[in-house]
Amino acid sequence: YLSNIIGYGIAKTSAARKLSAVRGFIRWLSSREILDYGVAAGLKGPKLPSSLPRALSCEDTEKLLVEGPEHGKHYQRDRLVLELLYGSGLRVSELIDLNWEDIETDQRIIRVIGKGSKERLVPFGKGVKKLLEDWRPIPPEGKRGPLFKSEKGAERLTVRTVHRLVQKAAMRIGIYGVSPHTLRHCFATHLLERGAPLRVVQELLGHESIAATQRYLSITAEQMKRSYLEYHPRAHEQ
Repeated sequence: YLSNIIGYGIAKTSAARKLSAVRGFIRWLSSREILDYGVAAGLKGPKLPSSLPRALSCEDTEKLLVEGPEHGKHYQRDRLVLELLYGSGLRVSELIDLNWEDIETDQRIIRVIGKGSKERLVPFGKGVKKLLEDWRPIPPEGKRGPLFKSEKGAERLTVRTVHRLVQKAAMRIGIYGVSPHTLRHCFATHLLERGAPLRVVQELLGHESIAATQRYLSITAEQMKRSYLEYHPRAHEQ
């Protein structure tokens, strides 16, 4: 089946998604004792290319944060979402799980529960502090509960809503193909470009393995150019 669909020109990433759906269907059949799940044990997906997310330039990132959010009833919320994704390098799941109790505004520190329920502390800038202070008036019981609430009955903002608002903000300034993860990658890449130690960036991102951080932090064109100009003996020859 996989050989056939790949032979028809379907991308390997699409083939992998189709295989995941097949596995899910077999799992459902197995739960109803219609089929033995063991038939899927030997199914292996195609080897996927190791692709890295695209990092925006610092200039484009700044433009996205400032000019991207639409002026309207969600302006402050959208500004804060974008600033936290880029300014603190949060995963979208970590962002929507934030509670007011996780934020130390005076210390400018966020307590984040990441993958595997592992806790880490992530700093944020003065701009985010101001946005947090302006985000909502303090209720009588104090700021507690979800930082971002949905308007449609769900307790928290959804992953889909965050993806949509990031895409719309980027499209508004003429940039396409941007996701919440793009901003996390920008966070890491821009830190590295300014000399932040890889180990520190690993901790900020919440990666267990340094190899995972190295995958995000590929050598950028700007880094290559800067290193060439600094170290190559012929770089400044006329």
